[in-house]
Amino acid sequence: MFVRTVLFQIALYLNFLVQAVVFSPSLLLPERLFWPVGRFWVRSTLWLHRTICGIDDEIRGRENIPGGGLLVASKHQSAWETLRLVELFPRPTFILKRQLLWIPLFGWYLRKAHMIPVNRGKGSSAIDDMLRHARRAVKEGRQIIIFPEGTRRPPFAPRQYRHGVTRLYGELGVPCLPVALNSGLYWPRRSYAHRPGTILLACLESMPPGHEGERFAALLEDRIESATAKLLAEARSPPAKR
Repeated sequence: MFVRTVLFQIALYLNFLVQAVVFSPSLLLPERLFWPVGRFWVRSTLWLHRTICGIDDEIRGRENIPGGGLLVASKHQSAWETLRLVELFPRPTFILKRQLLWIPLFGWYLRKAHMIPVNRGKGSSAIDDMLRHARRAVKEGRQIIIFPEGTRRPPFAPRQYRHGVTRLYGELGVPCLPVALNSGLYWPRRSYAHRPGTILLACLESMPPGHEGERFAALLEDRIESATAKLLAEARSPPAKR
């Protein structure tokens, strides 16, 4: 496992560096034409992950994804979903930490993809900035992806949902798609260890606009956490005997 992990980390950084340089002219293209470049990098990275570390994935509930503008509220346990969700949605826009835009090369591509940075030090004004960008993205038919807990959380850790997703839901007037997963069992946060297996991700039934704020927050949290608990239990249970 250790050797596979080291090989993957080397391949991960080399793959990004080579593609970031080779495809740098794509930064001059319109945003819509830029996406095939971004998806090629994502798919190649996931291929390396699958091939070197022996980690596959299973996506459930694709039929629950509405078309057009959408708010996606996803559980966040690993770096894996930041890649897989790019491939799952046609024009995703992530809510992310502003500091990520400062990373050389990587930050340039995030800007080109029109991700929405949040300056957490600005308090309520940061939410206003986020909403302004999100409204524009939704009008363009994009999918706003937010991690309601704000950061990666280990599997089985106590939930820590924040208010940003509820504010977005109330302001944007679009459906919200809850997403559950168990990626933290295979690619843990703050760890270079990778455990072979199959990551499960489930797109749950979307929630139409119109729920009252507190009611929405409670429903969203319950749906994501309940589904995540089932995916974690499924991964840890022994396979059925034939």
